[in-house]
Amino acid sequence: MENEKQNSFCKRVPNLLSSFVDTFVDFSVSGGIFLPPPPSSPPPPLPTRLPSPQRLIAIGDLHGDLKKTKEALRIAGLIDDSDKYIGGSSTVVQVGDVLDRGGDEIKILYLLEKLKREAAIQGGRFITMNGNHEIMNVEGDFRFATKSGVDEFRVWLKWFREGNKMKSLCKDLEPPLDPLDGVHVVFRGARREFHDGLRARVAALRPNGPISRRFFTQNVTVLVVGDSIFVHGGLLQEHVDYGLEKINSEVIDWVNGNYGNRLSPGYCRGRNAVVWLRKFSDGNCDCS
Repeated sequence: MENEKQNSFCKRVPNLLSSFVDTFVDFSVSGGIFLPPPPSSPPPPLPTRLPSPQRLIAIGDLHGDLKKTKEALRIAGLIDDSDKYIGGSSTVVQVGDVLDRGGDEIKILYLLEKLKREAAIQGGRFITMNGNHEIMNVEGDFRFATKSGVDEFRVWLKWFREGNKMKSLCKDLEPPLDPLDGVHVVFRGARREFHDGLRARVAALRPNGPISRRFFTQNVTVLVVGDSIFVHGGLLQEHVDYGLEKINSEVIDWVNGNYGNRLSPGYCRGRNAVVWLRKFSDGNCDCS
């Protein structure tokens, strides 16, 4: 009996080691966040349509600004001075554009993941969405990335590869894949000092990349809560006819790398895309 217990524990050691390494890397790149334990079983995909909650809060673009992100969350009564979720049963919708323009993109992604888990424990929902800047970055369009943002991804890659080295020491774990596999070494038009950070950004955010797969597959692109519709850009009749659930499902498949294509689905590209459309912000728009 004792031998059986020892054998059972030994079989669990590789997975325990892998979990420890992941926690170590998460803590190192998130700015010191210890994430609450994930659900014991993977949660089902977030529904496209939800009933009206007692309290519904929308939060707009965050663009890599961790300080302003926390300020907005505190003003809404969602976090305390220790950044813990205190929103109870509220439903919170962050409508995308966490990426670009700032240097704390990864830290914000981890903060939002932490708040999702803490909200679920209190009976609330913290929902994150794709904006046009999430779509652009998964496609490899880094026009709006800042020097500090590129550097944050360079640091992330350093820790991520250290974690992979630790895991590779355990022969019972599957050898980790090199996140830089297939990534260009040189970026034309970019200064040489930024190449390492740009390589890291491509590796992290491309379809099925470690960051895109972890965070953006938990996002929705279109959401209906009661009689409120959330979308980063706008919806046209053609999008509704195509199917909102289908849009959400296909974008997740694309982020997971199941399309074998760097370009996003057509309804995420161009002036009439769900994440780009600005028609309804026109003062002369007929919204009837």
